[in-house]
Amino acid sequence: MQDSSKNVRVHNSWKKIVFLNFFGWVFIYADRTILNPIMPKIQDSFSLTNSQLGLISSIFFLTYTVTQIPFAAIADYFGKKWILGLGFAFFGIMTLFSGIVTTFGIFLIMRAFTGVGEGTFYGASYSLSSENIPPKKLTFGMALINSGQSIGQAFGTLLSSFLVLQYGLHWRLPFIVIAIPTILMGLLYILLVKEEKRPKANAKTTQPLEPRPKIDIASLFNKNLVMTYILLFASIYGQIAMLTWLPQFLITDRGISGSSVGWVASLVPFASIPSSLIFAKLNDKLANPKKLLYILVPIAIISLVVGMTVNNFTILIIMLFMYGFTGKMAIDPILLYTVNKNANRNQLSTTLGVYNFFGMIASIIAPYLTGLFIDLAGSMVIGFYFAAALLLIGLFCFSFVKFE
Repeated sequence: MQDSSKNVRVHNSWKKIVFLNFFGWVFIYADRTILNPIMPKIQDSFSLTNSQLGLISSIFFLTYTVTQIPFAAIADYFGKKWILGLGFAFFGIMTLFSGIVTTFGIFLIMRAFTGVGEGTFYGASYSLSSENIPPKKLTFGMALINSGQSIGQAFGTLLSSFLVLQYGLHWRLPFIVIAIPTILMGLLYILLVKEEKRPKANAKTTQPLEPRPKIDIASLFNKNLVMTYILLFASIYGQIAMLTWLPQFLITDRGISGSSVGWVASLVPFASIPSSLIFAKLNDKLANPKKLLYILVPIAIISLVVGMTVNNFTILIIMLFMYGFTGKMAIDPILLYTVNKNANRNQLSTTLGVYNFFGMIASIIAPYLTGLFIDLAGSMVIGFYFAAALLLIGLFCFSFVKFE
């Protein structure tokens, strides 16, 4: 980036930005997934139905989703470091309170406020990444950042599994443990990120400030972006259904217990770490990312259906690995690349906020709807079939995206 008379840019090391956003995702996903292995404990503690149990994640993702666009727009207007820093501090404190409160109603409120805190992250962090990562390394850099999601998912799942299922400690403890480093992440964003300063008006000439650009609504919803939003919705629905209900499925449908639940459930995020990096590198060399998606998404669909249907432990392990290797985490850098190619650069944070907003609507629906399927049909399998069908629809819609 170069200085100009109109806009003074500040250099951040792109590796530093990748480091911060990587660990940002680690603690966000750890916070989300500490809940999943201990869902039966929470269900017993508060005497909940399956749909009520799914409501815990749905209420969290509701507030996370609806705050995406406002916080992304605020980040475009006021800057990113304070939005990210204060957001992490807030959601860390709310996570701490989640492990302290004693009634289900207050617990739901704390999870809702945690979602508000996490809602500050997406648009600001990916805009910061896009501004600082060199164009030739952008997709790979995004994949490195996204791998923090997988590390966090595995870390949160294993933390809860060991503390609660293996060693018999109270289900509230994981929330307290993860809260402290989360708050520290907020401090790191404030201390380490440098941001450009908006030039002040000239006192002598009374030259007015350059007006902030207005949001171009139409550019947020061009055809390429809308088709990308749909595939993101489908991929997140499958991911959240898997994140939320897989540990419960392993316990109730497959008879797995103790820390083994955490290890088996962690196959999905562990498999996604190398795949997201490999496919991001391939994407950088391809003119049309659809070629990769036509391979990855069908394999993810087959893995999801077969893994949840066939009652064989070895097949389950293979299919979970394949789903992790080809699922949401693997295709996410490709979708982000598509958004970056089609977004108005003056409102990149806002575009990314809209992108994640529409994707995360799936995260509101998936936990509750899957729980409702269980209450109605007595099985989780139909919920995973539904997730696979959505992926097929999403791939069909993305086939209409044009790349120049």
